[in-house]
Amino acid sequence: MIGFSCYLSEPADEQQTAYLKQMQQAGFTGVFTSLQLPEDDPKTLRQRLNHLITSCHQLGLAVVADISLASLKRLGIAPRDCSGIEALQLDGVRIDDGIDMTTVAALSHTMGVALNASTLSAKTIDQLANAKANLRHIEAWHNFYPRPETGLDPCWFQQKNHWLHTLGFKTMAFIPGDAQQRGPLFAGLPTLESHRGLLPLAAYLDLKRLATDHVYIGDPQLSPRSIAAFQAYTSDQVLLIQTETADERLYHLTWHNRPDVAQQVVRLAEARLEHIFAAPEPHHTGERPRGSITLDNTRYGRYAGELQITRCDLPADPKVNVIGHVAPAALPLLDHIGPHQALRFKQ
Repeated sequence: MIGFSCYLSEPADEQQTAYLKQMQQAGFTGVFTSLQLPEDDPKTLRQRLNHLITSCHQLGLAVVADISLASLKRLGIAPRDCSGIEALQLDGVRIDDGIDMTTVAALSHTMGVALNASTLSAKTIDQLANAKANLRHIEAWHNFYPRPETGLDPCWFQQKNHWLHTLGFKTMAFIPGDAQQRGPLFAGLPTLESHRGLLPLAAYLDLKRLATDHVYIGDPQLSPRSIAAFQAYTSDQVLLIQTETADERLYHLTWHNRPDVAQQVVRLAEARLEHIFAAPEPHHTGERPRGSITLDNTRYGRYAGELQITRCDLPADPKVNVIGHVAPAALPLLDHIGPHQALRFKQ
């Protein structure tokens, strides 16, 4: 599942409804929100939650909310009142401070339950089993980390995911947005520190590579460009590669990496197979920093017309013309271009 966040600190309005629909059309299937907003009036919070759930369910979006002992009390729900929690009409709850495993076990029979992946232990699992929890409805969700420098280490994260998978739990983690960011720090809401400030789609692909089952956008909003990138990837498995400068002919086709993956370059199969570029004369044969889009010229003999993207910095070669550059923000996507991967260049 791929999801996004919609927080109740903002009023429900037409703009929110339009964003929900836009994200659903882009392939997103889940929404995360939080009931832990102590500054908000409980009545207003409940109204906004009801509106969000209704709007999401009309679009087929599942809603999971962060709950704690304090947030339940503010809504007038007793800590062990499972029927009161179920009455919220949520599809799932992410458990935070103060809610015991007996309540978690009871909730697991009527809705999805997410526990903190970082602190989930063998002892906790034994407690759930003894309370006869439905473990098939329980998942392990990692936190997001608002403060810079505090996000998780990817090696530890992957090891934790592997351990959780051996126990049968699915995992979830957050990636940052690239439009409106959530306060008070406004520094992104990633699970991994290495994803802070990273292109959202690149962060998503990183998490999938690290055996993460579900990925949610932690921040309140994605940019239109990122929404389009996710839609292209979720619907057609196409990577949209933003460029700074490039030959106009690049923008009219969907390209594919060759099945035999090169270490230093992405070799785009269509260029030579379909003779898209006539063998060019040497021109702009300068250095090829990572993300250079290049075309082999007549000096390369039978390779003339081969189109490539450099994965690393390469020196100038009089047999290779540089015809464009990938935008700096899009460079991390180059690490995710595997065999047969489709891509389109965007201005």
